[in-house]
Amino acid sequence: MSQILVCRSKEGIVLGVDSKAVDVDLQGNVVHSVVERLFPLGTHAAVAAGGASEGAEMARMLSRFVAEENLSDVTEIYTTSLAFLSSHFTEFMRKMCRVVPVDPLHQVHFILAGLSDQDPQNPFKMYLLWTKKKHPQLDGDEIRHAFTVPRRMALEYRLNMMAQRGASTEEVLKEVRSAMESLTWYKEEVGPPYRFAVISQEQGYQEVSS
Repeated sequence: MSQILVCRSKEGIVLGVDSKAVDVDLQGNVVHSVVERLFPLGTHAAVAAGGASEGAEMARMLSRFVAEENLSDVTEIYTTSLAFLSSHFTEFMRKMCRVVPVDPLHQVHFILAGLSDQDPQNPFKMYLLWTKKKHPQLDGDEIRHAFTVPRRMALEYRLNMMAQRGASTEEVLKEVRSAMESLTWYKEEVGPPYRFAVISQEQGYQEVSS
């Protein structure tokens, strides 16, 4: 599995991911590994991949594609990403899954976050890309203030309240970091190393130390 946290701050967006992946080998044994799940998309956007470890490789390919196409506005990146990731997800499902609905071990989801020049009053956008429909097809929804995948409702409520009152990036980052570390104590599927990033108008995408 994985854990992704995203929250809007007064100055931008804060993202947090863990790096623990859980899979099953050919003998049916549970295997734990470390997976890189957070990637920049141009200078002012990022993608976080959750679920099956194959989603991280899809996100890595998306990062390269966005760089090659020189995309910068997250709204444009979101539209492009839906088509790009859906294509690769379909290919992945064709290889890995013999039946639908999607096997939980093979589910993937992504959070895109970044800056858009198309909405000056609300320039910071966040999107969830996931298997919204019953058949294996990616779809997307916009995130207003904060989101957690898997859903941690108490934490999500706190983050939403912080976003709505205009909490600073420093405040939000402190809460996200603390929450990620706390989850590790009682959720076997969540584990270090953790990665955190901030997206702001002035500095763009920047990773911060864990």
